Amino acid sequence: MKHIALFSLLLLVLGCNQPDRNCNDFKTGTFKFNYMVDGEEQVGHFTRTEDLQIETYGTRIDSSMVRWVNDCEVIFKTINPKSMAEQKDVHIKIITTTANSYTFEYSYVGEVAKQKGEATKTD
Repeated sequence: MKHIALFSLLLLVLGCNQPDRNCNDFKTGTFKFNYMVDGEEQVGHFTRTEDLQIETYGTRIDSSMVRWVNDCEVIFKTINPKSMAEQKDVHIKIITTTANSYTFEYSYVGEVAKQKGEATKTD
């Protein structure tokens, strides 16, 4: 019985650890990411400065203003939206980081449904 209690306590302590996140390493730079179009995987690129992000999807280029909520959460506002969807701000939260990449979840501001992605720093 004592072993079960110790094992349960160990599981509880290990299960509460937060993943390592070095979000400041990814606030600026040049990155690449994969995305799907009609079931086909594509590669996009973006460059982020302190207050601007420029994204390239194939031949399309989008620019957004960047506002960091905290070290690991950012909100993007499209500068010249061309549709109703582009008028919505996007909230991104960095979940985990490695030496050159980060995993994030994102959604439109105020929406509950979230999607995940991964970006790799290229510079």
